[in-house]
Amino acid sequence: MTEPVEQQHRYGRAVFLGTVAAGLSSLVWGKSVWGRVSSALGPAEALVPLVPTGGWRIYTVSGSMPHFDPRSWRLSVGGLVEQPVSLDYEELRALPRANQVSTFHCVTGWTVKDVHWGGVRIADVLARARPLPGAGALQFVSMEQPYVDYLTLPQTRLHDVMLAYEMDGKPLPREHGAPLRLVIPEMYGYKNVKWLAGINLVGEEQLGYWEQLGYDQDAWVGRSNGY
Repeated sequence: MTEPVEQQHRYGRAVFLGTVAAGLSSLVWGKSVWGRVSSALGPAEALVPLVPTGGWRIYTVSGSMPHFDPRSWRLSVGGLVEQPVSLDYEELRALPRANQVSTFHCVTGWTVKDVHWGGVRIADVLARARPLPGAGALQFVSMEQPYVDYLTLPQTRLHDVMLAYEMDGKPLPREHGAPLRLVIPEMYGYKNVKWLAGINLVGEEQLGYWEQLGYDQDAWVGRSNGY
């Protein structure tokens, strides 16, 4: 039997918070998020919290982090496009560069301020593929299976949305999604897909990994997921 939407939402967030609590219960996470952890915990995901550094908490959904090999990695762009594209690492870095400083928010309540990102705007990647008129959303596919998520085409055009390959003046570290990750500061971190390998243009957005566990489709900071 399908659970009501409200119950799915509580369950999904409880799994996320409860699993973190089990691994790092001694940490201070900011807001009183532990008060929202229910007893309805289950093996919905293999979430692995690593020891925090520089304010970050690193998670995976598969239990391991993908390896980046610059000799074989490609970013594929396909779906509803005129010309499917496959960019290697150097071709990606040859696109017009973008830089920004923004704040990263996790749905569990912690924040890292003034993160320096370097990368490319999504529009410059899509310009090579030329989206078809029926394309209304983008599917972002991680090398860490089964992690996928979606943004609408208008959301990808926000001024601070980018595909980042550098962080704080250095190549993106493995734990932060090397070689490439989505950055959308106005949404919580679970929308910022790491270890990107593919972008597919689709007619409309669907439920991504965390949304299937009850999280909000549009993860606006301060206006979603119970905040």
